[in-house]
Amino acid sequence: MTKSTTTADRKDKLTRTERKDLTRNSLLQAALALIGEGRSFTSLGIREIAREAGMVPNAFYRHFRNTDELGLELVEEMGITLRRLLREARQTGVTEVDIVRRSVTVYHQYVLENRLLFLFVSSERSGGSRILRMAIRNEVAHFTNEMAQDFRHLGIYKDLSTASLQMVSGLIVTTMLAAAPEILDLPPEQPMLEAEMMENFVKQLQVVLLGASSWKDKPRPQ
Repeated sequence: MTKSTTTADRKDKLTRTERKDLTRNSLLQAALALIGEGRSFTSLGIREIAREAGMVPNAFYRHFRNTDELGLELVEEMGITLRRLLREARQTGVTEVDIVRRSVTVYHQYVLENRLLFLFVSSERSGGSRILRMAIRNEVAHFTNEMAQDFRHLGIYKDLSTASLQMVSGLIVTTMLAAAPEILDLPPEQPMLEAEMMENFVKQLQVVLLGASSWKDKPRPQ
């Protein structure tokens, strides 16, 4: 049996839903591939995304109404996966320093493994479509809320009000997002530079947490 026949057989065995998901993912990866060539997401057209994926334009409309809808799925993909990984890194039974280092390691690895996705997010976060900017802000809010909930569950900063805990978590998330371009711009095969950058990243977060530990909420006016 030839290799091509085996591949064809595997495709034939896919369910309709699996084939649909495969086609949908091909369109997502095609958009990211074009971004990797230096294109901005807002400049991409439906025809060229479909062509990059090896499809006709009509195939695009069977999955997305427009490019913004495709972009929304990319934002959601990043958010769901990364939130899960970071929640696992904040598991109980570790110190605050361990949480920071584990989170930085997980985040750094995810950014490197999803370079094109973060090029897209970093670009759209400050420009491009308002729809995508709002979607990214919503994901940032999800990150912030989950982190604040985990801190409360772990008993960290238990004297802080919910609003202050949200503020601290928001500063951490913002710091992490700001670090993504630095991670992506670091030249490859530079372990010393990478270690220095990672340590600086950890220290930045520790400064935020140190400030949080000293923060005192003002008493509410009577």
